[in-house]
Amino acid sequence: MHTIMRGAGVFIRQLAWFGWLQARSCAFAVALLGGMAASTLLPPLPAARYDLLLVYGILLTGVGRLLGWESRREVAVVAVCHVLGLAFELVKVHVGSWTYPEPALTKVAGVPLYGGFMYAAVGSYVCRAWRLLDLTLTGYRARGTAVLAVLLYVNFLSHHWLPDLRWLLGGLLLVVTTGSWVHFVIGERRYRLPLAVSFALIGFFLWLAENIATYLGAWSYPYQLHGWEPVSVSKWVSWALLISITFVICGRLDSGVATSRELDELRPGGGREGELRAGRVV
Repeated sequence: MHTIMRGAGVFIRQLAWFGWLQARSCAFAVALLGGMAASTLLPPLPAARYDLLLVYGILLTGVGRLLGWESRREVAVVAVCHVLGLAFELVKVHVGSWTYPEPALTKVAGVPLYGGFMYAAVGSYVCRAWRLLDLTLTGYRARGTAVLAVLLYVNFLSHHWLPDLRWLLGGLLLVVTTGSWVHFVIGERRYRLPLAVSFALIGFFLWLAENIATYLGAWSYPYQLHGWEPVSVSKWVSWALLISITFVICGRLDSGVATSRELDELRPGGGREGELRAGRVV
């Protein structure tokens, strides 16, 4: 009985610490969603809400850098995610997948420039989680994963005119990531998770965040224009596939690929404690 209680206590402490690390990783995203929520409560102002959110996003990025949420290189990665997100938005709004119904001075082809910050928030989360959880990869096929991630991103843009290959590409991504493990640290313990499972889990929480964002009026799907409805569960699959491109971009920041032997050496008593930092074997 004592052993069971001790094990339960360790599990609860580890789970709480994991939740705290995840909360820290989501700092930018939570602050961004908080700003969206607060903007819906503002009285009528001379400036459009989308324009104010752009200013807020820029200030949030600057404050985050000053507070050390991201390093300079991580800010560069987040900026790349922002640009890719805006390109994605321009195509999707053009074909009518969703709309930004409110007026704004900072709209380009129907897309407010603040829209890219939602993708930047995803990049921020991955970068911070990589560092705070001390991520390391084993069995990672970097080139194959990168190629499929790029093809998936292109497919999500081109399937409006060309055949939709997401299921084929998603299946190939599952094959390529088979045997790929994400190793992460909570306290003094190291755990591992299949890379494909981590994509699915991140996709699920992004789907939840999308429900919150559309409820707050960040954007609207056609079926939400006359009243909010939950975002289709199929978007969970889309996010689980799209997160691969963010992961690849952030992965370029750190060469966090280790062999099983190297991970064994990093365990207590292995002789190399402290050599693995921020997902990198040095």
